[in-house]
Amino acid sequence: MHPTTYLTDTGPGLGRRRTARSWLSTDAPTLSLDGDWRFRLLAGAPGTPGAAGVLPEGEGIEAVAEPDFDDSGWDTLPVPAHWVLQGDGRYGLPIYTNVQVPFPLEPPFVPDANPTGDYRRTFSLPGSWSDAEAVVLRFDGVESRYKVWVNGSAVGVGSGSRLAQEFDVTDLVRPGENLIVVRVHQWSAASYVEDQDQWWLPGIFRSVSLQARPAGGIEDVWLRAGYDDGAGTLEAELRGASFPLTLTIEELDLSVTWDSADEVQPLRLPSVEPWSAEVPRLYDVTVANAAESTALRIGFRTVEIRGDLFLVNGRRVVFHGMNRHETHPDRGRVFDEEFARADLAMMKRFNVNAIRTSHYPPHPRLLDLADELGFWVILECDLETHAFENGGGAHEEWRDNPSDDPRWRDAYLDRIERTVERDKNHPSIVMWSLGNESGRGANLAAMSAWVHARDPERPVHYEGDYTGAYTDVYSRMYSSIAETRSIGRDDDRAVLQGCTAAESARQRTKPFLLCEYVHAMGNGPGAIDQYEDLVREYPRLHGGFVWEWRDHGLRTRTADGTEFFAYGGDFGEVVHDGNFVMDGMVLSDDTPTPGLYEWKHVVAPVGITFDDGGIVVENRRHSTDLGDLELRWSVSHDGHHADGGVLDLGEPLAAGSTTRVVRPGQPADDGAETWLTVEAVLAADTVWAKAGHVVAAAQLELSRPASVPAWARSGGSATQTSPGTGQASFEDGRLSVLAGLPVSGPRAELWRAPTDNDMGSGFGSYDLADPWSGLGHGVAAPSSRDVWTDAGLQRLTARTEAVDDGGRHRRLRYAAADSKQALLAEERWTTKGDAEVLRVDLVPTEGWRIHWPRLGVRFALPGSVDRAAWFGAGERESYPDSSRSALVGRFESDVDELTVDYARPQESGHRSGLRDLVLFEGGSPWLRIEAAPDLLGRRPGFTLRRHTTEQVTAAGHPHELPASDHVYLWIDAAQNGLGSRACGPDVWPDHILRPEARTITLRFTPLR
Repeated sequence: MHPTTYLTDTGPGLGRRRTARSWLSTDAPTLSLDGDWRFRLLAGAPGTPGAAGVLPEGEGIEAVAEPDFDDSGWDTLPVPAHWVLQGDGRYGLPIYTNVQVPFPLEPPFVPDANPTGDYRRTFSLPGSWSDAEAVVLRFDGVESRYKVWVNGSAVGVGSGSRLAQEFDVTDLVRPGENLIVVRVHQWSAASYVEDQDQWWLPGIFRSVSLQARPAGGIEDVWLRAGYDDGAGTLEAELRGASFPLTLTIEELDLSVTWDSADEVQPLRLPSVEPWSAEVPRLYDVTVANAAESTALRIGFRTVEIRGDLFLVNGRRVVFHGMNRHETHPDRGRVFDEEFARADLAMMKRFNVNAIRTSHYPPHPRLLDLADELGFWVILECDLETHAFENGGGAHEEWRDNPSDDPRWRDAYLDRIERTVERDKNHPSIVMWSLGNESGRGANLAAMSAWVHARDPERPVHYEGDYTGAYTDVYSRMYSSIAETRSIGRDDDRAVLQGCTAAESARQRTKPFLLCEYVHAMGNGPGAIDQYEDLVREYPRLHGGFVWEWRDHGLRTRTADGTEFFAYGGDFGEVVHDGNFVMDGMVLSDDTPTPGLYEWKHVVAPVGITFDDGGIVVENRRHSTDLGDLELRWSVSHDGHHADGGVLDLGEPLAAGSTTRVVRPGQPADDGAETWLTVEAVLAADTVWAKAGHVVAAAQLELSRPASVPAWARSGGSATQTSPGTGQASFEDGRLSVLAGLPVSGPRAELWRAPTDNDMGSGFGSYDLADPWSGLGHGVAAPSSRDVWTDAGLQRLTARTEAVDDGGRHRRLRYAAADSKQALLAEERWTTKGDAEVLRVDLVPTEGWRIHWPRLGVRFALPGSVDRAAWFGAGERESYPDSSRSALVGRFESDVDELTVDYARPQESGHRSGLRDLVLFEGGSPWLRIEAAPDLLGRRPGFTLRRHTTEQVTAAGHPHELPASDHVYLWIDAAQNGLGSRACGPDVWPDHILRPEARTITLRFTPLR
């Protein structure tokens, strides 16, 4: 047998592998092997037996393990690290794929061209370790498969990239200097079950350590801490421990000593405080004997499924969750505790209460932080075989899938065992997940059976179990609004996807959650509020987990040193999935997206609504009252603060309760637009936010809805007889100067630079379907981008039909080549005092059979325009299906901060509900633009950026946008919604922009 045949072994690993156990804090002697290792990369080539990599001429395939091997010419590489993120490309480059894999799909084989990294280092073992019962070598994470030698002797083969593996090296080490050698292969049979929609990043990326296991020490501890109406239960499971053994919880004045295993009985503690994601109450516990002391932090909580409700401590849980990969723009999946703590603190500030660890166990310290800061966690096994769904046709899908292949059964069971055993003590974990997108099969069912036997107190999740044969909750990805409503209301007419009628009935008995929804790729997602409304209406719907928390961009530089965040294809991959790895609520540089602000507002744990004369406050928390919050109110007139105070709710409002207080505030006497704003803010500092941090907010307009102002009511013809004597000047029938600066426009525009959601097509379109029909993804249809491109919306040309008054009255027709459909635009400029009023009527011709991206006009302004201040719905971008967080007020920003640097440039920066806009030029106010509402009270929105839609459309990355001499202003009567069709449902019908006639009326007043 060739020495590298382990690469194609479908089993869990080989050699001196030890039984999985908890990740414990212990006083047993431990030696970190992190730091600089000697390193070389062997690039595989065709003909290399077993894909071991090309060795120097004359070198034996395992010569590297010999103690006298000369590695003096090697480089050094830090551990932990990914070798493709080191060395400026000398060690290869990252690869991104989603479903497809970057090697032939012929399990369990891998290409001969298999990059292989050899690691070597020496370490000094203390003489005291000679007394150890065992010396354990631990790897916390290595991608992909690896072989280990110590002092020239083979130790074993590790598999499971994001799982811990321990080896017994007791008889291989000696006091003093020792040698460890690790050979890591990028591709192996394990790669087929680790296709997890992320960068392929090989190397030793988590810590390596040695531990001296003391004779009679505590091999493993599991403390199961339950909660029941003020009392706690504590059950200890101990492995490998000698007695007597003592368990101590000083805070509870508890100290119990057991003299034998027979005496270890469950404990009942009459008074404890429960753990929850809102109040993550932890107790420090020590379990010690004469040989070893271990420390744990436990939380008392009980997980239960009762009917179709998922309960913790007897109360329904709603998951306002995020799918969280481990990703960092410089370190990849290498863990950094400071970064991770800041990451989770940001989640708390944005009202995230749950994490699904997509799609593998994270670094164990991340779970410690989840226990401490407070999150409901679904912990997922290191498993995904998504490539097997990507077959050549319907009959090819899932063929040869390891999930139903008996050869892989041991590996599947090993993976779930190592997942559960490592992290079983964490109170934050309320559910185990078998993995992700791995089809169906007997191996998954066996995993579930193992978990149910090992930990019957926590439910098992796996979205791919559509029929509910072996899982405890009903889980879906990206179900539409209509389908989710049908599930929530238990619509007997619906047969669930992939199920028989009987299987559907079984699934309806279970709690439902969306393990992935509102796909957050680029500008979006839309419809967060519609999903949340359903969760509040139907108790069996338990919320869900956004895909996903953070973009995976890797910090990269162009040849001239320009920094950008790379995605698939930027490293010359043979196959890749483009920017599909950039689908987070947080950008790669830690910037929260507008979508995250929308999420925070929609899922806020405090509901604030208004009735006739009152404010209704609802505590939507799981178990905590509102005693930590202060309810502040303020009144503004035309966006200017007028009054404010603090609402008195009396006694702290209990979880699940509602109260009503009298509404303060009055409209202004002069008829100004008056708004009441109520905010729930932190009353004191927390570990994740300062006092005053806004948790929830709501607004009520106290004044009457705005009517069309007097200045906008006329204007059928120009009132000025000689062109060019007002603030607007015209040349050749076109605007050339406005308020003393060169300005051109307006130009009617229907095109927007397609968002990632505009480019999606996999989930069909509501636009061509009854949104309440069947399972509700709509019918198959091309992407919005393709529809708009085919209609030529990106290449409209103008034909002037009439010009009067030197350009103050124009009629134009905008159409694309080879198209009968057109947009008619009529412009009228009127001088009124020192202002110019522009009315633009936009009317579609007959025959349009598509929806539009936008309906508005564009102006080209001088590049010296550098700042804007506005009164409207802000302060961030908003769109029809993502606007709940856009509160009305006055805001100000530099031009360059008005758009979002999404990883791929696209439509961005639209701000709704414009009242007035002040443009600054050279740092001082230049021009005020007031926008009139139409007869239905609808107001336009604005976008201000330095590039045209055509320039933005053409760019693949922000740094590819060309230098610009202009700033462009769009005033849009309407925009299409966002949806989440990049991987999810299309824009809901209420928010689709269908061709219609609209009028935009603006007043331009010079400010200098």
